[in-house]
Amino acid sequence: MQQKLLNHLYFLDETDTRHLVSRRYEYQVLNLYMQVSVLYSEGELKAAESLSRKGQRLAQTHEMTQYVVLFGQLLRGIYADIRMPARYQANKLLLEKSQKTLAIEEEASQLYWDVKGTVAYNVRTRRSILDKMDGVVQKLAEFYKSAGTFITFHYHYRVQLIQQELLGNYQEIIRITGATARLLEQGKINNKRFDKRFNAYMSVYAHFRSRKVENGLRLAELHAKEFHHSSVNWLYYLEIYLLLAIHAGQYGEALELLATARKNVYFDKQQAVAQQRWDLYMVYLQFVRPELSPVRMRNFTTFVQTVPDHSRDKQGYNVAVLILQFLHFLRQRDLENILTRLESLRKYQQRYLRETGNVRSQLFFRLLAIVVKEEFNPTTSRKKGEAVLKKLQASPPPGEAFAEIEIVPYEQLWQITLDILQTTALYNAEQDKKLV
Repeated sequence: MQQKLLNHLYFLDETDTRHLVSRRYEYQVLNLYMQVSVLYSEGELKAAESLSRKGQRLAQTHEMTQYVVLFGQLLRGIYADIRMPARYQANKLLLEKSQKTLAIEEEASQLYWDVKGTVAYNVRTRRSILDKMDGVVQKLAEFYKSAGTFITFHYHYRVQLIQQELLGNYQEIIRITGATARLLEQGKINNKRFDKRFNAYMSVYAHFRSRKVENGLRLAELHAKEFHHSSVNWLYYLEIYLLLAIHAGQYGEALELLATARKNVYFDKQQAVAQQRWDLYMVYLQFVRPELSPVRMRNFTTFVQTVPDHSRDKQGYNVAVLILQFLHFLRQRDLENILTRLESLRKYQQRYLRETGNVRSQLFFRLLAIVVKEEFNPTTSRKKGEAVLKKLQASPPPGEAFAEIEIVPYEQLWQITLDILQTTALYNAEQDKKLV
């Protein structure tokens, strides 16, 4: 069965522009290299020489230095065997130059993957690399200036985005992605290598994180057609699209996007943590607009009470979970669990949310504490919370180094909290009338 699956890989259609564009060209070069290798080993040197030169030209056009070197190494043996000294010398010069370029590309590659590996681990390691990022970006800029190849550009571009994401400088990401898109249009970036889908994703993501919701939602709709629905990348893109819809208050559209994701054949193949994120989006939508959601309240309640941790070092989506649990019990008028969750929030803040990058969560936790202190009075809670709310509205979004995502903006959640308090106050007033 496995071999049958592997055999089918040769027949994948990579011509669809919604797939990674460089893949089809790399497969083309790889196929030529395999053919040349067979011809060379069979002693068909003239045919091998002709195809090698073709493969090398293609590799140069596509800026695939590693294949320029591989074909050059084959041609070195071919020209020596068929005694063509002039071509041997010309190939030797190209091979030496390409090997030097490849060495620079390998250094750039190692720097990039060191950063990528550190960022992918957890929140604590992300913070640890922040101080080193300026030096890494500068070094990669030097590599790009020295080699001038697509791959050195690629690593410099990617690490710039990682740095700005860690810092929470999403406006700079919007600038970088916009400038890069213009360079691509002007033909200054190799369009056979550059992944414009990733550039679009980062632009949409940066609009979301910088709270440019309307523009972000427009861009999300515009670029959605660039992603193939059979790709896992489509689900990543849908996540940001969904969050933009929620932040824009377009809950109906958000539910449609959620349904689209769940119908995707790759949905169940995601890692468990990714599926948990989708579950969390679902219950937030259920909480905010229960009349629009098909999820039964019993299932919703069970999920809220049993939702697992989403981060090994207790941050990220755990903040969203804790807040949702508090608000759920507030709506249920479950005083015992409200007080228990408030204490959990306090301990969580003291242990995990001390850094300045967590200021928005800190402020929202203060608002929830005001609710309890004011004995759930909607009028005094609103009044006492005004100063904190103003600080919240003025606070910037956190950087990726702090791994915090607001599924529903805290400002909206505060209004929902006040609405719950008002509804509860009216309910209590009605109950008091019945007792009189």
